[in-house]
Amino acid sequence: MYSNGTESLIKQAREIQESELQKFYSRLIKLLQGKEHSHETIDSLQRLRLIVFATKYTRTLPPELHKSLVSLLSSPVEQLQVLSSAVLRETLPLVARTENYNQDGNSQLNTHAAAVLLAQAQSGDDLSALCTQLLRGLDNRPSEGPTTHLLPHTLPIVNSILTHSPESLTEDNVTLLSKKLVDWLRYASTTQGGGASSGGFFTGSRSRQPLPIAELDGTVSGDFFTVLCVGQGFTEDQWMNVYSFSMLRHWLLTFHSVPGGAIADTANRLQLSLSLSHSISNDDRSEMDGSVVSMVSVTSSSSRLLPPKERLREKAFQYCQRLIEQSDRKAQKKTDADLQKACLVEAVCILDSVCVEDPSFVYRVFPCIKALFGRLSSDLSFARVLLPVAQFYLNHGELAAVDCDCVWNLVLGRFPAELFNDPFLAHELLRFLRLNLENVQLQVPQYIRHFPNLLKFLAWDSPTVIDDFVDLLPSMVTSSTALELLHTLLDLPCLSATLLLQHRSMCLPISDPGGRHLASMNAFRNPSFRGLFLFLLRGEAGTGDTIDRLSTLLELLSEAADWPRVVQCAQTVPILLHIFFNTVINVADRTLLGQVLLVMLERSSLLLNNPKYITEIHRVFSRQLINLCKLHPSLVIDQSHELLEFAGTTSNVYNKQEVYTHVVLVLGEYLSVSYDSRCSTKLITSCFETLEAVLFEITSSAPHSGTGCPAPRAITTLMSALAKLASRSHDLIPRVSLLLSKLRNVSSGGSVSWCEDDEDLDSILTLGEELCALLKMPGVAQSVLNPPAHVTAPRWHQDTNVAMPLQLRALTRLTQAHASHAQHTPTSPSPHTST
Repeated sequence: MYSNGTESLIKQAREIQESELQKFYSRLIKLLQGKEHSHETIDSLQRLRLIVFATKYTRTLPPELHKSLVSLLSSPVEQLQVLSSAVLRETLPLVARTENYNQDGNSQLNTHAAAVLLAQAQSGDDLSALCTQLLRGLDNRPSEGPTTHLLPHTLPIVNSILTHSPESLTEDNVTLLSKKLVDWLRYASTTQGGGASSGGFFTGSRSRQPLPIAELDGTVSGDFFTVLCVGQGFTEDQWMNVYSFSMLRHWLLTFHSVPGGAIADTANRLQLSLSLSHSISNDDRSEMDGSVVSMVSVTSSSSRLLPPKERLREKAFQYCQRLIEQSDRKAQKKTDADLQKACLVEAVCILDSVCVEDPSFVYRVFPCIKALFGRLSSDLSFARVLLPVAQFYLNHGELAAVDCDCVWNLVLGRFPAELFNDPFLAHELLRFLRLNLENVQLQVPQYIRHFPNLLKFLAWDSPTVIDDFVDLLPSMVTSSTALELLHTLLDLPCLSATLLLQHRSMCLPISDPGGRHLASMNAFRNPSFRGLFLFLLRGEAGTGDTIDRLSTLLELLSEAADWPRVVQCAQTVPILLHIFFNTVINVADRTLLGQVLLVMLERSSLLLNNPKYITEIHRVFSRQLINLCKLHPSLVIDQSHELLEFAGTTSNVYNKQEVYTHVVLVLGEYLSVSYDSRCSTKLITSCFETLEAVLFEITSSAPHSGTGCPAPRAITTLMSALAKLASRSHDLIPRVSLLLSKLRNVSSGGSVSWCEDDEDLDSILTLGEELCALLKMPGVAQSVLNPPAHVTAPRWHQDTNVAMPLQLRALTRLTQAHASHAQHTPTSPSPHTST
């Protein structure tokens, strides 16, 4: 929503009168005709922008104003370029042709002018014409016209067209640009441009001897120019080399995919490529005037036998190999070192794209990538560079028949363990896993095993990476990891606290007073508790589902329950638990689901001491307990001993009201022979006696000090469960009737200690009376309290074998006919109606 002031300005812009608008146009034309543009000019342009943006209708500007705005696109003041471009993009008529702007000899192509050009092209034909016109200028020599200053802006425009409408480039356009990219990438000048000018285009003195380009370590370059070469200034073809490299991967992925039929010819291309790399000739010249052939990496003249697309792949391979070699040099500036890493990432991605398009390159590229991994794997500062290397191994490791375990042990092992607090690495690594999830599951067995490591990213920065784990978590749930993963998810807040302690202990010395007052920090540094924390910090699964001294660990970390990072982590756990349960139901058998149910009962009392967190986890457990038993009612019989033990513990009524209520609910609902033939009268009687004892205890005495009254819902659920069990074993009916009668007699005197609210007490007593009345008729009670499935979930309206659908349709038609008749029948006023 806009503020009141903004809405007022938008309303004024929309409602401006035509006469006032024409006066404003005239005043703005006079301002733009001046030699210098003041703040008033900028304010007027901003108002004009608001006027043209505030309405959905395209306004037509006066020709003189339009011409002035076009001239501003080449203004040295970027703010004027931005404003004029924004206005022109909104006011150009839909039928405008791209030539209108290009014919203006005073205009200079730049980013903002390019935006206007793209806005003019309203169809695929217009974009094709624009591409043809721009690419035609690439063939111009420096002496053939004033278009050479447009070259640096041509490739960004073409790249934008590739993004939005790649089909606009014709085959001739693709062939021409592929040839030019080869020239710019491989045959740019190897001497520096004159001086450190702003543009860097041959502005130095002609009498001065040009210096050769240098490497990042300061030595003279002995090979062809790349983006990692440095100098005092750069020539135009060197700038085009940089632009070409920046769009090379996008270009290859868009237009250079190998057709399916061409893959069969991989062996022939491989043989040709190898022959090219082993032949040496000095006849391979650039098609651009003034280009210099590399003195070291001279390729064979037979490369001209390759089609333009194939030749571009070859040159891209050579260029990226050169970048990888240059990245091994010691940069003299930090910015240059960062540039080396960025170029390494792009170079490996380009090589990966080349190999995806043409598998014959895999055997040539892999030695280079393997050497790069061996050189960088020991330095974690190159972690983000190694992710594209991992992508290369994932895509081509099987074809090259190489062992990839060292790569995955590093990416899935050391990276999360030691760089869990790097947000950029976390984003890129998790994105890599999401985008390649299917291949990772098939080719990387370490992925499942390292889920405790990956969850460290979530424990450290939950809000940022929760979306990634919503996608990744289902892939981590298997029959072998389900139980350990469930424990790990419940312990995520503990892991978050432990990572904070680890990070702080590494940053602060032991003698520092900053950590002395933290009992958890002392425990973390205490050797006797070290094993507990090491279990949370484990890197791989399989060492055990949980630990015996978990209660001790929770007590040690109790003070961390309200730390902001821990609280954030705790808020994401319920979301992940729902995903876990929805997945485990599909991958686990009944035996495993029974074990999951037992973990839920056990962990309901073993959680980090955060009341909100505990409440949310209990709510999730309660819901999922119902879902599990509804899908597999036999679980109640399988785990009846543990369920009865949980239900027979009176303290659970007060401490775990939500979970306890649903445990009693599933016992009363599914402990029936209709769900499992193993359900015996003895088991029903045992369950009845357990619940009877709990209900009698909580309604015959006051709650213990420090605990509140039992939840009314827990009491009513116990009453209903007892009545259901008694209806299945009629010998128990007198006992439940007697218990409910005592409950009514105790409450007849007024308020009771176990229920504070009078309305809740009335509801409890009403339910007791209803159940007593119902149990006096055992046959009816069994039908009402234990209805068959076809009664609780009727589908009569969909069953064509019964008369119900016919009756419903007949009633519907009668109702519609009656309503229609009532609408068309005039009504006369009643004689008793007062006037």
